[in-house]
Amino acid sequence: MAKKTNDTWAETAPERILKTGFTDEMSKSYIDYSMSVITARAIPDVRDGLKPVQRRTLFAMEELGVRHDRPHRKSARIVGDTMGKYHPHGDSSIYDCLVVMAQDFKKGEILVDGHGNFGSIEGDGAAAMRYTEARLTKLSEDALLADLDKGVVDFIPNFDETEKEPVVLPARIPNLLVNGSEGIAVGMATNIPPHNLREVIDAEIAYLQDPDISLEKLMSYMPGPDFPTGGLIVNKKDLPAIYETGSGKIRLRGRMELEKADKRGERDNLVISEIPYTMVGMGIPKFISSLGEMLEGKELPEVVDITNQSSKEGIRIVLTLKNGADPERVKNILLKKTRLEDTFGVSMLAIVDGVPQVCGLKTILEQFTDFQIEVNSRKYQSLLDKEREKAEIQEGLIKAIDLIDVIIEIIRGSKNVKDAKEALMGRPDNVTFKTKKAEKIARTLTFTERQATAILEMRLQKLIGLEVLALQEEQEESLKKIRQYEDILNSYDSMIAVIKKDLLSYKRQFGRDRRTEIVDAEPVADVAPIVEERELIFAADRFGYGKTYEVSYYEKNKEAIEQENRVCFPVMSASRVYIFTTTGNVHTCRVEDLPGIRGKEKGTPLDNITNYDSKKESIVAILPESVIVAEKILFVTRQGNVKIVDGGEFISSRRTIQATKLAEDDEVLSVQAVQGSQLYLKTHDGFRLRFALSEVPEQKRTSVGVRGILLSKDDRVDQAIVLDPAGGEPDAEVSAVRLSKRAGKGSKGKK
Repeated sequence: MAKKTNDTWAETAPERILKTGFTDEMSKSYIDYSMSVITARAIPDVRDGLKPVQRRTLFAMEELGVRHDRPHRKSARIVGDTMGKYHPHGDSSIYDCLVVMAQDFKKGEILVDGHGNFGSIEGDGAAAMRYTEARLTKLSEDALLADLDKGVVDFIPNFDETEKEPVVLPARIPNLLVNGSEGIAVGMATNIPPHNLREVIDAEIAYLQDPDISLEKLMSYMPGPDFPTGGLIVNKKDLPAIYETGSGKIRLRGRMELEKADKRGERDNLVISEIPYTMVGMGIPKFISSLGEMLEGKELPEVVDITNQSSKEGIRIVLTLKNGADPERVKNILLKKTRLEDTFGVSMLAIVDGVPQVCGLKTILEQFTDFQIEVNSRKYQSLLDKEREKAEIQEGLIKAIDLIDVIIEIIRGSKNVKDAKEALMGRPDNVTFKTKKAEKIARTLTFTERQATAILEMRLQKLIGLEVLALQEEQEESLKKIRQYEDILNSYDSMIAVIKKDLLSYKRQFGRDRRTEIVDAEPVADVAPIVEERELIFAADRFGYGKTYEVSYYEKNKEAIEQENRVCFPVMSASRVYIFTTTGNVHTCRVEDLPGIRGKEKGTPLDNITNYDSKKESIVAILPESVIVAEKILFVTRQGNVKIVDGGEFISSRRTIQATKLAEDDEVLSVQAVQGSQLYLKTHDGFRLRFALSEVPEQKRTSVGVRGILLSKDDRVDQAIVLDPAGGEPDAEVSAVRLSKRAGKGSKGKK
């Protein structure tokens, strides 16, 4: 069919409608998207250890000329070039990548030399890209970007096919191990720890010399990760399995040192000088905050003060100890209750031959070795080709010097450069010679096209004797290089020797001592912190909010506090309170978990710090631990069942236990200490019964109890009072009920 466009008619293909299942289309599209994220964004390549955004940023810096020996350039310029030429995914991802490659507390070896505020180990963010500057480090230039002009790696078109970018950088060190990597893709993630450059190179050289080397032998050269923050790896025994499989968990600890007081009257200090790698960034402020909370909560009773003296020189968090404090105990509390001991989950996932793969140590070294052989083969083939061209030209020039008279006659007799070049190659048909001898010699010439071009471009000064001698020496040097390059390309041992030589040069230039210590340490045992006991006043209002008051504050405001709260009683700070509910449960709450109150604050809902559920049960009684330990506890239910339970049965490590068993449709009415000799019960229909507590048996908490009062249908117990006649008769209404036996119906009075 025809379609009119801008007054012209153009033939267009008929419309085609493809029918496909929605599920099939979504599945295919999602898989395509997933593979794009995995291979082209989030996961590093095993060869150069870089993700695409890192590779493109470094290549853009190389193209921009911001080398280590040149001035820094604005980060915004670097980001702009990278985004405009190679990575059209937004400037924030590029700048974040640039910042991380410049942070020595995140990378084993920094690849970018940053100038300005590039963030701190404590979590401070980098300044905006318009303020900071950057350039490549020498390591990046020499070990990642060198020889790009020699065709050592393939180049592909960029996103709009206006530029070319490398598929992979010609890395000369195992950067995947040296700097590690982290990234989250679709359905998979990578988390590779950084390692020591010297040790990685030693392991790679050992693998080059013996590809069948055992993992145990490799780990004698590279025993484990080396984090830029130092610290300790404390599960050395687990590392072989991690390097065998490519996944596992590393336990990290910060380093703590005891600084003894120099002068009398001063206190000892416990100094945290190194932190786990997992705390880099926002982990440190949270850690300092948690230390402050522990100090306020009396969980560090042997510490009197905490100060953060960290600076650009390093981490220094100082805990000032009390006189006579046990530093080891404080260390154990910190390791157990803070992130000073943490776990680093290892997943050495990388792109291998275009496919994501979890790699063990030997697999990574094998892939890197194959890549080095490929890169060096392409490099020395390129050098060999250039040297052969050079030697060919040198050979032609040296030969031409002996035939200079004939060559001059050819040039004089040629009408153009083409005729002269043809004549030098033995085809002088279009050249006019002055002598037959010269023409005869010209027909025997065998210069190549490249030699002929060089001869025609040769300056006459090359005919000077010293110049001729230098030309001969250059040819000898070129022939020597050709033999060397051919040997490297044709001999595996020579190739390995070249790779080894390069690795050793990087080790000498950029190697440094290990920072992280690797040991086998026992897991930190549970440490019960020393809590300085003191007397407090527990209070709970009718809405279920609990809190504690200092005794001195309570005594000054006793009347107001008791009016506002349902219960008030003294407790010790290291004790518990027991909350009995209508459903027959008892919930425990540590006093130290309750907020200390001064003023009219409500406190904390008890169902926030216990298993008590205010929507399903109601509080019947709250008793202190001192009463539970020392007294017998009386239970009275709505259906008139009673029993006495020894308080010791409620002491348990669990936060909630069954306090009493209930009959169907029954609930607990009253829970109180047995501090009297008689029990008074009153029902909803007005029946009253008074009997001796000695008639109530002591039973287990899992029993239902015995009948306290005989109830008529639909009646229930509304009131239960423990009486102590020795202390005086109760009010007239209660005293009017005569003493009788348990399980009776009682006498009828007013409701």
